[in-house]
Amino acid sequence: MNKTTSEVWLIDGLSPWDPPVLIQKRIHGVLYYVEHRDDELYILTNVGEPTEFKLMRTAADTPAIMNWDLFFTMKRNTKVVDLDMFKDHCVLFLKHSNLLYVNVIGLADDSVRSLKLPPWACGFIMDTNSDPKNCPFQLCSPIRPPKYYTYKFAEGKLFEETGHEDPITKTSRVLRLEAKSKDGRSVPMTIFHKTDSEDLQKKPLLVHVYGAYGMDLKMNFRPERRALVDDGWILAYCHVRGGGELGLQWHADGRLTKKLNGLADLEACIKTLHDQGFSQPSLTTLTAFSAGGVLVGALCNSNPELLRAVTMEAPFLDVLNTMMDTTLPLTLEELEEWGNPSSDEKHKNYIKRYCPYQNIKPQHYPSVHITAYENDERVPLKGIVNYTEKLKEAVTEHAKDSGEGYQAPNIILDIQPGGNHVIEDSHKKITAQIKFLYEELGLDSTGVFETLKKYVKF
Repeated sequence: MNKTTSEVWLIDGLSPWDPPVLIQKRIHGVLYYVEHRDDELYILTNVGEPTEFKLMRTAADTPAIMNWDLFFTMKRNTKVVDLDMFKDHCVLFLKHSNLLYVNVIGLADDSVRSLKLPPWACGFIMDTNSDPKNCPFQLCSPIRPPKYYTYKFAEGKLFEETGHEDPITKTSRVLRLEAKSKDGRSVPMTIFHKTDSEDLQKKPLLVHVYGAYGMDLKMNFRPERRALVDDGWILAYCHVRGGGELGLQWHADGRLTKKLNGLADLEACIKTLHDQGFSQPSLTTLTAFSAGGVLVGALCNSNPELLRAVTMEAPFLDVLNTMMDTTLPLTLEELEEWGNPSSDEKHKNYIKRYCPYQNIKPQHYPSVHITAYENDERVPLKGIVNYTEKLKEAVTEHAKDSGEGYQAPNIILDIQPGGNHVIEDSHKKITAQIKFLYEELGLDSTGVFETLKKYVKF
């Protein structure tokens, strides 16, 4: 498979040396995944209208697409996170309108049980399972460690792990809000803050964004995020177009020549947060990883007044030059997300409109901290270095024209030796990023590092 099409072959477990059997020859734009039960195949696919995932069924000996029958459709604005097949049940793990659900389909009678999961939960962690009677999984959030749940088919009930209840459930709040983007689309946000926080407008805010490849913003437990909330910060996760939180169309509406939708969504989210009393520009920070750097870098160019400081890790900042260089290992694979500026003038001109590197200009910028990796094969170090140098030049030029007393932003590039694109969270990296945010906002970081010691051994 690639990002827009897939092809599945099956090997008979009883005759593994027989040639594999093709289910359906690849069709451009069609994704499908196959599960096997008895003499039937269950196929999760986006074929047909609407082009969102739906569950179809066919006999194992007639697997081609013309034999697929519609079995179960998802609600609008639903992301299929995972599917698990059991002897008499199919379990769908879903995200609908920014909340998590489990749908249990009885295959004997086609019954459906839809279970709404606790509102604190932001993500699933799937467990490998060999027990046909139970379906175990974990739920997590950025500020709460994973918790085990088990759906027992015989009882038809969901059971949660008993024992110590995490105090964060009482000491913090999780809110789900929406921002209206420029074109009127509603953009979901997930917000965390301390329950007893007073005057939220005066609290520091850390905004998270990604918005690419149809991938959800990562909402797994991060000890440093928990420590920030304990120390009075507001965390906001903006699920902008280009990501996958609301299904396949949500991704399609934020890629290629619709990439600016993601930027408009991010701007709307931050303005909505401020308008609803969550922090203010002088206390607002923004963070992103990898392709999320495109939207962060673009916002720094277009609306720097919304932000005080920014941290980025392995950020993609030079979209145009990277996509023009077909000798880079991933450029050809990335064409479906960003477009082909080498052969398509429309794509080239569109990328120029938002590419962070191309749009740097002398103006006031937020302070920027970038962590990059020497041997990153996905985001070439050269592009990050070029971006940093150009940004420093623009900041210096603006400072010359701003007169005495102007406080220029800090631009920091931290190049980690070795490493590749996905790096485990190191204490050194976490410490540097948190220290940067506290110093830029003029806050005392003693408390946050004391709190962090509860969760991480430094």
